[in-house]
Amino acid sequence: MEELLRPRFLVDVSNIDMSTNLLGYDMPSPIMVAPTGAHKLANPEGEVATARAAASCNSVMVLSFSSSCKIEEVASSCNAIRFYQLYVFKNRDISETLIRRAESYGFKAIVLTVDTPVLGRREADIRNKMIVPWNENLEGLLSFDDLDTTDGSKLEKYSRETLDPSLSWKDVEWLKSISSLPILLKGIVTGEDARRAVEAGVAGVIVSNHGARQLDYAPATISALEEVVKAVAGAVPVLVDGGVRRGTDVLKALALGARAVMVGRPVLYGLAARGEAGARHVLEMLNWELEVAMALCGCRSIAGITRDRVQTEGDRIRSLL
Repeated sequence: MEELLRPRFLVDVSNIDMSTNLLGYDMPSPIMVAPTGAHKLANPEGEVATARAAASCNSVMVLSFSSSCKIEEVASSCNAIRFYQLYVFKNRDISETLIRRAESYGFKAIVLTVDTPVLGRREADIRNKMIVPWNENLEGLLSFDDLDTTDGSKLEKYSRETLDPSLSWKDVEWLKSISSLPILLKGIVTGEDARRAVEAGVAGVIVSNHGARQLDYAPATISALEEVVKAVAGAVPVLVDGGVRRGTDVLKALALGARAVMVGRPVLYGLAARGEAGARHVLEMLNWELEVAMALCGCRSIAGITRDRVQTEGDRIRSLL
C-alpha cells in the first residue's frame, strides 16, 4: 500500500505560501529540476530550453554532467539558480576541470552522485547497443571514438573505462579541498550513509535510487526518505529525487521531512512534447497541484506540512499492535 494523506479541515487556506529556502537561496516552491542527461534527445535545444523553463518558474535546476549542451550555453541562456551534478572520473583532472567551469559560470552548488561506482546492468541498452550522445563538455578531455559496441552498450563501456569504482568517502574530502561550493551527496538511501555524510561535512543529502535503473530491489525513494531524515536529525537539508509525478507526491515527501523534491522524467516528457513550453507547463502543473493539495490538507505554508499529514504503511502496522 502507498502512503495516504491525512487532511485537516476548518483551516483558513485563502492564502497558500509555498516558498522555502535551500542553502540560503529563497525558492517560491520546493520543486526543483533533477539532473538528467542528454536533453537534446528530447528536443534540439536540449538543456538550454529546460533551463529557460526552470527560470520562468523560478525553479532551481541541477545540470547533469552528461548535459548535451555546454555549461556556458546553459549559464548564458537564463538567470536560473543552477547546481552542477558531478561524477568522479578515474582521471581526477577531468572532474576538477568540470568543477572549475561550473564555478566560473556561477553555479551555486555541487551535487556529487555517489550511487554509480559502476553502471547497473541495463539490459535494454545492451541489447540495443546504445550509443552515448556526444558530451561537448568533455571535448578535449575524453574521447568516445575508441569505444567498440560490438558486445553491447557503448554507455556501459564508457562508464567502465572512465568512472572510478574506487569512489569513497575520502573523495568527498578531496572535493571539499578543491572547491568552496556547498556539496550535496546524491544517491543516499540508508541512515548509516546519511549519518556518515553529516560527519563528512556535506551541505545536504539527496535520497535517490538513480531512477530505479541501478540496482534491483533498492528501495523506492519515498520509502527510504524518513530513515534518512531521522538519521541527519536536522543537521543538513534532505532532498528527494525520483517517483514524483503529482503535486500530492510532493506533499507526501515534504510531510516525511524532505526540504525539496527533484523532478526528472516528467520535465523530459514535457520537453519532448513541446520544448521549453512543455517543460515549463510540467513545472507549472506540479506547482498548481501542490498548492491545491496543501489547501485540501489544511496546510497554509510549507512549515505547516507536518508528519501527521501522511500515513505510511509502517504507521498502519504500528497502529494495529
